[in-house]
Amino acid sequence: MNPTNIGNIEAVLSQIRNYQAQAQDGVNTNPFDQNQGVEKAGFADAVKGAIQEVNGTQMRSKELKTAYEMGEDVPLTDVVIGMQKSSLAFEATLQIRNKVLKAYEDILHMPV
Repeated sequence: MNPTNIGNIEAVLSQIRNYQAQAQDGVNTNPFDQNQGVEKAGFADAVKGAIQEVNGTQMRSKELKTAYEMGEDVPLTDVVIGMQKSSLAFEATLQIRNKVLKAYEDILHMPV
């Protein structure tokens, strides 16, 4: 694994830890700052960002595969790992989508 991938993974892990710490500390999750009235990043922005990351992973995988097929100096292991990351990211996104839809349906059918 190259150093940039390790750095990206560590950055994502630190961001997740930061979110967990904020949730445990009871940070205000209101999308509007009460003092300034400025909208913060909300759920839709988070979903959009996650989907864009998955798309980026798939595009990088495709670029590595194409470069390998064209005979460029790309190790086969990098191509396979990139394809596996892309597949895993897509499957995780699909599972999250299914869980969100199931939760929505459960809420929709809840007796009032």
